[in-house]
Amino acid sequence: MSTSTLERTNAVPTTRPEPGPIPMTRIVGVELSKMFNTRSGFWLMASIGIAALLATGATLLFAPNDELTQEAFSGAIGFPMAVILPMIAVLSVTSEWSQRSGLTTFTLVPHRGRVILAKLLATLTIAVASMVLALAIGAVGNLVGSAIAGVDTVWDLTFLDFTMIVLANALGMLIGFMLGVLLRNSPAAIVGYFVISFVLPGLFLLLSNTQSWFEDAWPWVDFNYAQGALFNGPLSVSEWAHLGVTGLFWLVIPLAVGLRIVVRSEVK
Repeated sequence: MSTSTLERTNAVPTTRPEPGPIPMTRIVGVELSKMFNTRSGFWLMASIGIAALLATGATLLFAPNDELTQEAFSGAIGFPMAVILPMIAVLSVTSEWSQRSGLTTFTLVPHRGRVILAKLLATLTIAVASMVLALAIGAVGNLVGSAIAGVDTVWDLTFLDFTMIVLANALGMLIGFMLGVLLRNSPAAIVGYFVISFVLPGLFLLLSNTQSWFEDAWPWVDFNYAQGALFNGPLSVSEWAHLGVTGLFWLVIPLAVGLRIVVRSEVK
């Protein structure tokens, strides 16, 4: 037997090390980039800045001089953002099905729960970043408005108030995220968001005004009512309870159902 034959016989087979899991930070970064790299996603992101500038300009033009405050500018900017941000959350999830990229995504990252968690973290990142951008634009508008009107600059928005506003908008985005996970269809999820945020509150208000028995129950069943209290500053104990109960019914339970469907359903 030759020496080369003995070397081949005694050679120890080498095994490749198993690759480690993809870091969550990388998945979140990919999900953030996916929010920008489609035409609808790009213009939704751009509309955040555009709406903030338009709201600031409208406040400068139409608000009385004594109402040119930081809170007034932040409130004007916050209203369009409360509509735009949930749409971004919806599309961050439903795009996997509407654009048929879900099969690729879940093949590269087979653990679907990690993908959904990354989308959730990306959604919350956008919510906080958007509110910081709105605060900065509102601050500039406040300085410019007070200078034009010749009045003192009023900074009446505290850090706690800003935190409550961020929480309120984050909850709005989570409603959109929940509908995206539950329905996985962009038009259906968007319509569902407008029904929950604009149609049902009006019906609940009408029912409260016409049925005395519902007046006390209203804060316990209307998530939009409980969420809106966050825009008015710190919540009382009962208001936190209203938010917790309605959030459990309208957000946590439907999201849990949607997650179970996403994890167990076939992706085509």
